[in-house]
Amino acid sequence: MTRRISGPFEVKLTPQAPAEGFGDPSVGRMAIDKAYSGDLEATGKGEMLATQTAVPGSAGYVALERVSGTLCGRAGSFSIQHAGIMNRGAPTLSITVVPDSGTDELAGLSGTMAIRMEGKAHFYDFEFTFPDGD
Repeated sequence: MTRRISGPFEVKLTPQAPAEGFGDPSVGRMAIDKAYSGDLEATGKGEMLATQTAVPGSAGYVALERVSGTLCGRAGSFSIQHAGIMNRGAPTLSITVVPDSGTDELAGLSGTMAIRMEGKAHFYDFEFTFPDGD
């Protein structure tokens, strides 16, 4: 059975120094620190790589995030992968649970997440399936 939940989250992005000896200065690196609330009561920790172009409103980012806590009362952790593009202000975002990344009561979790903003507040919309069908 596919479940759908929504809730607020807080996020802090902290710029990180480029790794010495490789990479390109046009690619920024940030640490991700999130606190999810609601049916997903968890923290998210990860890293983001992002770049902007000379064209206003065009950019891209990728990120990996480890989410740890409870999902609908089940404890464990899982990883999500972000891929986002801004094409002259038009956003496209894909956030997917990394297959087989779930632990403990979240082992076998699959799903996708969307992020939305209302004013300055952030919200997640998470569509997922537990492997036992519950």
